[in-house]
This record gives sequence, structure tokens and C-alpha cells, in this order.
Amino acid sequence: MKFNIITTLIALGICGLIAFGFYSFNQSENKMLLSGGCFAFLALTLVATIGINFELPRTTTNIRTVSIIFFLLGLISNLIFSFIAFAMPVYVMVNGILILLYLLICYLINRARQ
Repeated sequence: MKFNIITTLIALGICGLIAFGFYSFNQSENKMLLSGGCFAFLALTLVATIGINFELPRTTTNIRTVSIIFFLLGLISNLIFSFIAFAMPVYVMVNGILILLYLLICYLINRARQ
């Protein structure tokens, strides 16, 4: 696994701007949780999409595909949470399950070594 510093910084910048947008446009009491959770989720998936290369090109392609799917899923999830009133435990559980499922799939793809 090799990190490309420039694309990783670009991915973090994009996620920071998206999280700032969620912070700016949300008026609920959980806007800090929403923006922080949004940044963490999107940064994890977008960095894996454009900032990491693996030893095998097939593994890189599969993990990038899964990462972009979960990036879009996280973006949609956070958009939904920004338009409804939500409790903190619900947000943490939904996004926590999505992140752990993403990490499990990426681990299994990397472990397959194909």
C-alpha cells in the first residue's frame, strides 16, 4: 500500500469543503456532529479512492470501486441526516455500521491478493 501525498491532500481538502458546507447549511443542534462525522466518513473513503495504490492493480481497482460506492452512500446518508431531525445515537450507529462494513469489505479484498 502506497500513499500519494498530493492526491491525499486534495481528497482531504475536498472533504473539508463538503463538511464545511454541511456545517454552514445545517441549523440543528447536531451540526458539529454532522460535519465531523461527514468529514471522517468522506475522507476515509475518498482518500482510499484517489490517494492509495496497492501492490496489485486488481486490488487497487476493486478497493477504488468499493470506496467510491461508499463515498456516494455516505454523502447520501449525510444529506438525509442534514434534512431531518436526528438523535446522536442514531447518527453514530448508522454511520458507524457503514464505516465498519466498508473497512471489512476493503480488508477482505486486500486479503484475497488477486
